[in-house]
Amino acid sequence: MPALDGMRVLDMTQYEAGTSCTQLLAWLGAEVVKVEPPTGDPGRGVGAGMDHTQYFMNYNANKRSIQLNLKDPRGRELLLKLAPHFDAFVENYGPGAIEGLDIGYETMKAVNPRIIYARIKGFGLSGPYSGFNSYDWVAQAAAGTFSVTGEPDGPPTHPGPTFGDTGTGMQMALAITAAYVQQQRTGEGQFIEISMQEAVTMFMRTLGLMNWGKEPAPRTGIHHGQALVSTYPCKGDGPNDWVFIMPTTQSMWDALLTVLDRHDLLTDERFSNPARMAENRMALYEEVAQWTRQRTKHEAMEVLGTAGVPCSYVFDTMDLFTDPHLTEREFIQTVDHPAVGEVQLMRNPIRMEGVVPLQHSPLLGGDTEAVLRHDLGLSGAEIAELLGSGAAANGAPVPASSQQSS
Repeated sequence: MPALDGMRVLDMTQYEAGTSCTQLLAWLGAEVVKVEPPTGDPGRGVGAGMDHTQYFMNYNANKRSIQLNLKDPRGRELLLKLAPHFDAFVENYGPGAIEGLDIGYETMKAVNPRIIYARIKGFGLSGPYSGFNSYDWVAQAAAGTFSVTGEPDGPPTHPGPTFGDTGTGMQMALAITAAYVQQQRTGEGQFIEISMQEAVTMFMRTLGLMNWGKEPAPRTGIHHGQALVSTYPCKGDGPNDWVFIMPTTQSMWDALLTVLDRHDLLTDERFSNPARMAENRMALYEEVAQWTRQRTKHEAMEVLGTAGVPCSYVFDTMDLFTDPHLTEREFIQTVDHPAVGEVQLMRNPIRMEGVVPLQHSPLLGGDTEAVLRHDLGLSGAEIAELLGSGAAANGAPVPASSQQSS
Protein backbone atom coordinates (compact mmCIF):
# COMPACT_ATOMS: atom_id res chain seq x y z
CA MET A 1 0.00 0.00 0.00
CA PRO A 2 1.15 3.64 -0.29
CA ALA A 3 3.46 4.50 2.60
CA LEU A 4 1.27 7.34 3.88
CA ASP A 5 -2.03 5.73 2.95
CA GLY A 6 -4.76 7.29 5.08
CA MET A 7 -3.01 10.61 5.72
CA ARG A 8 -5.01 13.58 4.47
CA VAL A 9 -3.36 16.97 3.96
CA LEU A 10 -5.09 20.32 3.51
CA ASP A 11 -2.58 22.16 1.38
CA MET A 12 -2.72 25.96 1.39
CA THR A 13 0.67 26.49 -0.23
CA GLN A 14 1.92 28.57 -3.12
CA TYR A 15 4.94 28.83 -5.40
CA GLU A 16 7.58 26.26 -4.34
CA ALA A 17 8.59 25.94 -0.67
CA GLY A 18 5.21 24.72 0.57
CA THR A 19 4.27 22.94 -2.63
CA SER A 20 7.49 20.89 -2.51
CA CYS A 21 6.54 19.74 0.98
CA THR A 22 3.02 18.65 0.09
CA GLN A 23 4.10 17.07 -3.18
CA LEU A 24 6.56 14.83 -1.35
CA LEU A 25 3.77 13.77 1.01
CA ALA A 26 1.54 13.08 -2.00
CA TRP A 27 4.29 11.03 -3.67
CA LEU A 28 4.41 8.91 -0.51
CA GLY A 29 0.70 8.25 -0.69
CA ALA A 30 -0.98 11.01 1.31
CA GLU A 31 -4.17 12.50 -0.13
CA VAL A 32 -3.34 16.16 -0.68
CA VAL A 33 -6.12 18.67 -1.36
CA LYS A 34 -4.72 21.99 -2.52
CA VAL A 35 -6.76 25.00 -1.38
CA GLU A 36 -6.36 27.78 -3.94
CA PRO A 37 -7.74 31.33 -3.91
CA PRO A 38 -10.12 32.45 -6.67
CA THR A 39 -7.14 33.58 -8.77
CA GLY A 40 -5.30 30.28 -8.24
CA ASP A 41 -1.86 29.58 -6.82
CA PRO A 42 0.33 32.39 -8.23
CA GLY A 43 2.78 29.63 -9.16
CA ARG A 44 0.36 28.71 -11.95
CA GLY A 45 1.42 31.92 -13.69
CA VAL A 46 5.19 31.38 -13.47
CA GLY A 47 6.12 30.63 -17.05
CA ALA A 48 4.05 30.64 -20.21
CA GLY A 49 0.30 30.13 -19.95
CA MET A 50 -1.89 30.42 -16.87
CA ASP A 51 -2.75 27.18 -15.06
CA HIS A 52 -0.65 24.75 -17.08
CA THR A 53 2.93 26.01 -16.70
CA GLN A 54 5.79 23.57 -16.37
CA TYR A 55 6.69 25.27 -13.08
CA PHE A 56 3.31 24.54 -11.53
CA MET A 57 3.14 21.01 -12.91
CA ASN A 58 6.58 20.18 -11.51
CA TYR A 59 5.60 21.04 -7.94
CA ASN A 60 1.97 19.98 -7.80
CA ALA A 61 1.83 16.49 -9.26
CA ASN A 62 -0.37 13.97 -7.46
CA LYS A 63 -2.61 16.60 -5.81
CA ARG A 64 -6.25 17.68 -6.01
CA SER A 65 -7.42 21.30 -6.21
CA ILE A 66 -10.31 23.24 -4.72
CA GLN A 67 -10.94 26.98 -4.96
CA LEU A 68 -12.13 28.89 -1.90
CA ASN A 69 -12.40 32.63 -1.43
CA LEU A 70 -11.17 32.84 2.15
CA LYS A 71 -11.92 36.57 2.31
CA ASP A 72 -15.57 35.68 1.90
CA PRO A 73 -16.97 34.59 5.31
CA ARG A 74 -18.65 31.60 3.68
CA GLY A 75 -15.41 30.53 2.00
CA ARG A 76 -13.57 30.73 5.31
CA GLU A 77 -16.35 28.74 6.96
CA LEU A 78 -15.97 26.02 4.34
CA LEU A 79 -12.25 25.74 5.12
CA LEU A 80 -12.93 25.36 8.84
CA LYS A 81 -15.60 22.75 8.12
CA LEU A 82 -13.11 20.81 6.01
CA ALA A 83 -10.35 20.94 8.65
CA PRO A 84 -11.75 18.12 10.86
CA HIS A 85 -11.53 15.75 7.89
CA PHE A 86 -7.77 16.22 7.54
CA ASP A 87 -4.68 15.25 9.52
CA ALA A 88 -2.48 18.19 8.53
CA PHE A 89 -2.71 21.77 7.31
CA VAL A 90 0.27 23.35 5.53
CA GLU A 91 0.78 26.99 4.52
CA ASN A 92 3.62 29.21 3.29
CA TYR A 93 1.90 32.54 2.68
CA GLY A 94 3.65 35.84 3.40
CA PRO A 95 3.93 37.38 6.87
CA GLY A 96 0.55 38.27 8.36
CA ALA A 97 -1.59 36.64 5.64
CA ILE A 98 -2.88 33.79 7.79
CA GLU A 99 -3.47 36.10 10.74
CA GLY A 100 -5.45 38.44 8.48
CA LEU A 101 -7.74 35.57 7.51
CA ASP A 102 -8.06 34.41 11.14
CA ILE A 103 -7.26 30.80 10.34
CA GLY A 104 -4.29 30.36 12.69
CA TYR A 105 -3.38 27.30 14.71
CA GLU A 106 -5.71 28.00 17.64
CA THR A 107 -8.63 28.51 15.26
CA MET A 108 -7.90 25.25 13.43
CA LYS A 109 -7.24 23.38 16.67
CA ALA A 110 -10.63 24.46 18.00
CA VAL A 111 -12.36 22.58 15.17
CA ASN A 112 -9.82 19.74 14.94
CA PRO A 113 -7.76 19.06 18.10
CA ARG A 114 -5.73 16.42 16.18
CA ILE A 115 -4.59 18.82 13.47
CA ILE A 116 -0.90 19.02 12.53
CA TYR A 117 -0.50 22.68 11.64
CA ALA A 118 2.63 23.46 9.62
CA ARG A 119 3.96 26.88 8.68
CA ILE A 120 6.91 27.79 6.44
CA LYS A 121 8.18 31.36 6.76
CA GLY A 122 11.23 33.09 5.30
CA PHE A 123 12.65 34.17 8.66
CA GLY A 124 10.34 32.32 11.04
CA LEU A 125 7.59 33.65 13.26
CA SER A 126 9.79 35.42 15.79
CA GLY A 127 12.83 37.68 15.75
CA PRO A 128 13.57 41.09 14.18
CA TYR A 129 13.22 39.80 10.59
CA SER A 130 10.01 37.80 11.07
CA GLY A 131 7.90 40.40 9.25
CA PHE A 132 10.17 40.48 6.19
CA ASN A 133 9.05 38.94 2.90
CA SER A 134 11.25 36.21 1.47
CA TYR A 135 11.86 34.09 -1.60
CA ASP A 136 14.37 31.32 -2.24
CA TRP A 137 17.30 33.58 -3.07
CA VAL A 138 16.53 35.84 -0.10
CA ALA A 139 16.64 32.84 2.22
CA GLN A 140 19.86 31.62 0.63
CA ALA A 141 21.55 35.00 1.04
CA ALA A 142 20.43 35.03 4.67
CA ALA A 143 21.81 31.51 5.25
CA GLY A 144 25.23 32.18 3.78
CA THR A 145 25.16 30.35 0.45
CA PHE A 146 25.93 33.49 -1.57
CA SER A 147 29.01 34.18 0.55
CA VAL A 148 30.73 30.92 -0.40
CA THR A 149 29.68 30.81 -4.07
CA GLY A 150 31.73 32.41 -6.84
CA GLU A 151 35.37 33.08 -7.62
CA PRO A 152 37.61 34.27 -4.75
CA ASP A 153 38.10 37.73 -6.29
CA GLY A 154 34.53 38.04 -7.53
CA PRO A 155 31.25 39.11 -5.93
CA PRO A 156 28.99 36.79 -3.92
CA THR A 157 26.86 34.72 -6.30
CA HIS A 158 23.61 32.90 -5.78
CA PRO A 159 23.64 29.13 -6.41
CA GLY A 160 21.28 27.93 -9.10
CA PRO A 161 19.42 25.20 -7.16
CA THR A 162 16.50 26.30 -4.99
CA PHE A 163 17.76 25.05 -1.63
CA GLY A 164 15.67 27.68 0.12
CA ASP A 165 12.37 26.56 -1.34
CA THR A 166 12.60 22.83 -2.08
CA GLY A 167 15.14 22.23 0.70
CA THR A 168 12.78 23.76 3.26
CA GLY A 169 9.81 21.87 1.82
CA MET A 170 11.57 18.53 2.16
CA GLN A 171 12.47 19.23 5.78
CA MET A 172 8.88 20.20 6.53
CA ALA A 173 7.64 16.99 4.90
CA LEU A 174 9.87 15.01 7.26
CA ALA A 175 8.57 16.99 10.24
CA ILE A 176 4.94 16.43 9.26
CA THR A 177 5.54 12.72 8.74
CA ALA A 178 7.12 12.47 12.21
CA ALA A 179 4.22 14.41 13.72
CA TYR A 180 1.77 12.11 11.92
CA VAL A 181 3.43 9.03 13.45
CA GLN A 182 3.14 10.68 16.85
CA GLN A 183 -0.47 11.64 16.15
CA GLN A 184 -1.36 8.06 15.29
CA ARG A 185 0.11 6.91 18.62
CA THR A 186 -1.21 9.63 20.91
CA GLY A 187 -4.19 11.11 19.12
CA GLU A 188 -2.63 14.57 19.47
CA GLY A 189 -1.65 17.05 16.82
CA GLN A 190 0.90 19.84 17.07
CA PHE A 191 2.22 23.08 15.64
CA ILE A 192 5.28 23.04 13.35
CA GLU A 193 7.27 26.03 12.16
CA ILE A 194 10.29 26.10 9.84
CA SER A 195 12.29 29.16 8.87
CA MET A 196 13.64 29.02 5.32
CA GLN A 197 16.78 30.83 6.48
CA GLU A 198 17.47 28.18 9.11
CA ALA A 199 16.54 25.30 6.80
CA VAL A 200 19.17 26.39 4.28
CA THR A 201 21.85 26.37 6.99
CA MET A 202 21.48 22.57 7.00
CA PHE A 203 23.30 22.68 3.64
CA MET A 204 26.05 24.92 5.04
CA ARG A 205 27.45 22.77 7.83
CA THR A 206 30.46 21.48 5.87
CA LEU A 207 31.64 24.95 4.82
CA GLY A 208 34.50 26.59 6.72
CA LEU A 209 35.11 23.72 9.13
CA MET A 210 38.73 24.75 9.66
CA ASN A 211 37.59 28.06 11.17
CA TRP A 212 34.06 27.13 12.22
CA GLY A 213 32.46 30.02 14.06
CA LYS A 214 35.67 32.07 14.05
CA GLU A 215 35.81 33.68 10.61
CA PRO A 216 33.83 33.58 7.36
CA ALA A 217 34.37 30.69 4.98
CA PRO A 218 35.93 31.93 1.71
CA ARG A 219 34.74 31.66 -1.86
CA THR A 220 36.86 29.07 -3.67
CA GLY A 221 35.50 29.12 -7.24
CA ILE A 222 35.95 26.13 -9.52
CA HIS A 223 39.15 25.10 -7.71
CA HIS A 224 37.39 24.51 -4.39
CA GLY A 225 40.47 25.53 -2.44
CA GLN A 226 42.27 22.22 -3.06
CA ALA A 227 45.11 21.22 -5.36
CA LEU A 228 43.38 18.61 -7.51
CA VAL A 229 39.69 19.14 -6.76
CA SER A 230 38.51 21.30 -9.62
CA THR A 231 36.45 21.63 -12.78
CA TYR A 232 38.44 20.96 -15.96
CA PRO A 233 37.72 22.00 -19.57
CA CYS A 234 36.79 19.32 -22.12
CA LYS A 235 36.57 19.06 -25.89
CA GLY A 236 33.62 21.01 -27.30
CA ASP A 237 32.42 24.56 -27.61
CA GLY A 238 29.52 24.43 -25.17
CA PRO A 239 29.46 26.45 -21.95
CA ASN A 240 29.11 23.23 -19.94
CA ASP A 241 31.83 21.16 -21.62
CA TRP A 242 33.63 20.58 -18.33
CA VAL A 243 34.30 17.67 -16.01
CA PHE A 244 34.58 17.91 -12.23
CA ILE A 245 37.27 15.72 -10.65
CA MET A 246 37.62 15.08 -6.91
CA PRO A 247 40.53 12.77 -6.03
CA THR A 248 41.00 13.11 -2.27
CA THR A 249 43.16 10.08 -1.33
CA GLN A 250 46.52 8.72 -2.43
CA SER A 251 44.89 5.79 -4.20
CA MET A 252 42.66 8.16 -6.17
CA TRP A 253 45.69 10.29 -7.07
CA ASP A 254 47.46 7.15 -8.26
CA ALA A 255 44.40 6.17 -10.31
CA LEU A 256 44.29 9.61 -11.91
CA LEU A 257 47.96 9.40 -12.87
CA THR A 258 47.35 5.96 -14.40
CA VAL A 259 44.55 7.39 -16.54
CA LEU A 260 46.74 10.33 -17.57
CA ASP A 261 49.68 7.97 -18.19
CA ARG A 262 51.77 10.41 -16.15
CA HIS A 263 53.46 8.39 -13.40
CA ASP A 264 56.39 10.76 -13.78
CA LEU A 265 54.39 13.27 -11.75
CA LEU A 266 54.86 11.04 -8.70
CA THR A 267 58.52 12.02 -8.62
CA ASP A 268 57.98 15.61 -9.68
CA GLU A 269 59.32 17.74 -6.83
CA ARG A 270 56.57 20.30 -7.39
CA PHE A 271 53.95 17.75 -6.38
CA SER A 272 55.87 15.72 -3.80
CA ASN A 273 53.46 16.41 -0.92
CA PRO A 274 50.13 18.18 -0.31
CA ALA A 275 51.82 21.44 0.65
CA ARG A 276 53.89 21.54 -2.57
CA MET A 277 50.82 20.57 -4.57
CA ALA A 278 48.96 23.55 -3.12
CA GLU A 279 51.89 25.85 -3.92
CA ASN A 280 51.94 24.63 -7.53
CA ARG A 281 48.23 24.17 -7.91
CA MET A 282 47.90 25.91 -11.28
CA ALA A 283 50.76 23.90 -12.81
CA LEU A 284 49.11 20.70 -11.59
CA TYR A 285 45.77 21.89 -12.93
CA GLU A 286 47.28 22.39 -16.36
CA GLU A 287 48.77 18.87 -16.38
CA VAL A 288 45.30 17.41 -15.85
CA ALA A 289 43.60 19.89 -18.20
CA GLN A 290 45.89 18.85 -21.07
CA TRP A 291 44.30 15.42 -20.86
CA THR A 292 40.68 16.54 -20.40
CA ARG A 293 40.82 19.01 -23.32
CA GLN A 294 41.38 16.08 -25.68
CA ARG A 295 38.16 14.33 -24.63
CA THR A 296 34.48 15.16 -24.44
CA LYS A 297 33.04 15.52 -20.98
CA HIS A 298 31.22 12.20 -21.41
CA GLU A 299 34.41 10.39 -22.42
CA ALA A 300 36.37 11.93 -19.54
CA MET A 301 33.77 10.84 -16.98
CA GLU A 302 33.59 7.31 -18.37
CA VAL A 303 37.37 6.77 -18.23
CA LEU A 304 37.95 8.47 -14.89
CA GLY A 305 34.93 6.96 -13.18
CA THR A 306 35.80 3.46 -14.36
CA ALA A 307 39.32 3.91 -12.96
CA GLY A 308 37.96 4.83 -9.53
CA VAL A 309 38.46 8.60 -9.68
CA PRO A 310 35.42 10.42 -8.22
CA CYS A 311 34.12 12.66 -10.98
CA SER A 312 31.16 13.86 -12.98
CA TYR A 313 30.81 15.76 -16.17
CA VAL A 314 28.98 19.04 -15.74
CA PHE A 315 25.37 18.08 -16.46
CA ASP A 316 23.31 20.86 -17.99
CA THR A 317 19.54 20.80 -17.62
CA MET A 318 19.12 18.97 -20.95
CA ASP A 319 21.54 16.25 -19.82
CA LEU A 320 19.07 15.43 -17.04
CA PHE A 321 16.61 14.44 -19.76
CA THR A 322 19.05 12.59 -22.03
CA ASP A 323 21.85 11.07 -19.97
CA PRO A 324 21.86 7.24 -20.39
CA HIS A 325 22.26 6.63 -16.64
CA LEU A 326 19.20 8.69 -15.72
CA THR A 327 17.32 7.30 -18.70
CA GLU A 328 17.91 3.72 -17.53
CA ARG A 329 16.71 4.69 -14.06
CA GLU A 330 13.56 6.27 -15.59
CA PHE A 331 14.26 9.56 -13.85
CA ILE A 332 12.22 11.56 -16.36
CA GLN A 333 8.70 10.23 -16.74
CA THR A 334 5.94 11.13 -19.15
CA VAL A 335 2.55 11.96 -17.65
CA ASP A 336 -0.66 12.57 -19.56
CA HIS A 337 -2.17 15.91 -18.54
CA PRO A 338 -5.88 16.37 -19.37
CA ALA A 339 -5.36 19.91 -20.66
CA VAL A 340 -1.97 19.88 -22.37
CA GLY A 341 -1.32 16.25 -23.24
CA GLU A 342 1.97 14.51 -22.53
CA VAL A 343 4.25 16.27 -20.05
CA GLN A 344 7.77 15.29 -18.96
CA LEU A 345 8.31 15.48 -15.19
CA MET A 346 11.08 14.46 -12.82
CA ARG A 347 10.02 11.54 -10.67
CA ASN A 348 10.22 11.27 -6.92
CA PRO A 349 13.92 10.60 -6.09
CA ILE A 350 12.92 8.25 -3.25
CA ARG A 351 12.88 4.61 -4.35
CA MET A 352 10.98 2.41 -1.92
CA GLU A 353 7.81 0.43 -1.58
CA GLY A 354 4.97 2.77 -0.77
CA VAL A 355 5.79 5.46 -3.35
CA VAL A 356 2.80 6.08 -5.61
CA PRO A 357 2.98 6.45 -9.42
CA LEU A 358 3.53 9.95 -10.77
CA GLN A 359 0.29 11.73 -11.70
CA HIS A 360 -0.48 15.04 -13.38
CA SER A 361 -1.00 18.28 -11.48
CA PRO A 362 -4.62 19.27 -10.79
CA LEU A 363 -6.75 21.56 -12.88
CA LEU A 364 -7.60 24.74 -10.99
CA GLY A 365 -10.64 24.01 -8.85
CA GLY A 366 -11.10 20.69 -10.60
CA ASP A 367 -11.95 18.90 -7.34
CA THR A 368 -13.98 21.59 -5.58
CA GLU A 369 -17.35 19.92 -6.07
CA ALA A 370 -16.10 16.41 -5.32
CA VAL A 371 -14.38 17.45 -2.07
CA LEU A 372 -17.33 19.49 -0.81
CA ARG A 373 -19.68 16.63 -1.61
CA HIS A 374 -17.49 13.90 -0.10
CA ASP A 375 -16.20 15.65 3.02
CA LEU A 376 -19.06 17.96 3.87
CA GLY A 377 -21.95 16.01 2.41
CA LEU A 378 -23.25 19.04 0.52
CA SER A 379 -25.95 18.57 -2.08
CA GLY A 380 -25.68 19.64 -5.68
CA ALA A 381 -27.96 22.60 -5.00
CA GLU A 382 -25.88 23.73 -2.02
CA ILE A 383 -22.68 23.49 -4.00
CA ALA A 384 -24.21 25.38 -6.90
CA GLU A 385 -25.27 28.16 -4.54
CA LEU A 386 -21.74 28.43 -3.09
CA LEU A 387 -20.25 28.54 -6.57
CA GLY A 388 -22.72 31.18 -7.64
CA SER A 389 -21.98 33.35 -4.61
CA GLY A 390 -18.21 33.33 -5.22
CA ALA A 391 -17.41 31.65 -1.91
CA ALA A 392 -16.06 28.71 -3.91
CA ALA A 393 -15.12 28.10 -7.53
CA ASN A 394 -14.50 25.15 -9.80
CA GLY A 395 -12.56 26.20 -12.81
CA ALA A 396 -11.16 29.25 -14.53
CA PRO A 397 -9.47 31.81 -12.30
CA VAL A 398 -11.52 34.83 -11.29
CA PRO A 399 -9.83 38.13 -12.22
CA ALA A 400 -8.17 39.78 -9.25
CA SER A 401 -10.24 42.91 -9.84
CA SER A 402 -13.46 41.06 -9.02
CA GLN A 403 -12.25 38.59 -6.37
CA GLN A 404 -9.55 39.26 -3.82
CA SER A 405 -6.83 36.66 -3.49
CA SER A 406 -5.53 35.55 -0.13
